[in-house]
Amino acid sequence: MFNSYLENTLKLDTEACTGCTMCVTVCPHHVFEVNDHKAQIINSSGCMECGACMVNCPIGAIQVQSGVGCASAMINAAITGKKEATCGCC
Repeated sequence: MFNSYLENTLKLDTEACTGCTMCVTVCPHHVFEVNDHKAQIINSSGCMECGACMVNCPIGAIQVQSGVGCASAMINAAITGKKEATCGCC
């Protein structure tokens, strides 16, 4: 079953998760934790939707619409030379 979080597009299929810890390793904002061989989202509001967790999950238990939210805002700010990213959430 997928758990969905209203703050962003992050979804985790806890039943499919094998507890490999890749999501914990690659997430820059410590959104995940593994307990009892299953990943859990412990900081959903920290997700900036960069997609690193989804790309690195070997069984596809994580879905996120990368390119939206904070990550996209930071990339666009860097490309356009703006001093601040404006994502609307932080």
